[in-house]
Amino acid sequence: MGRIKILPQQLSDTALKGVIDEFISREGTDYGHKDYSLEAKRRAVMVQIESGSAIVCFDPDSETTSIVDSALFKKDF
Repeated sequence: MGRIKILPQQLSDTALKGVIDEFISREGTDYGHKDYSLEAKRRAVMVQIESGSAIVCFDPDSETTSIVDSALFKKDF
């Protein structure tokens, strides 16, 4: 079974913040030479989710929730 898309509205604010924080810490994204606050990184990820370029999804095999690039999510189908 493939990943299941989760709408951000289906999660509590606390749960969504936790998924975003885990994504930020896991990805190790390169933000260039400037340091960004955790709050700025959270906002940037939320903009990607709201625009549809990133998707919150649940993987029933690993029983984990994560954020993936929408193009990668679509490849599963």
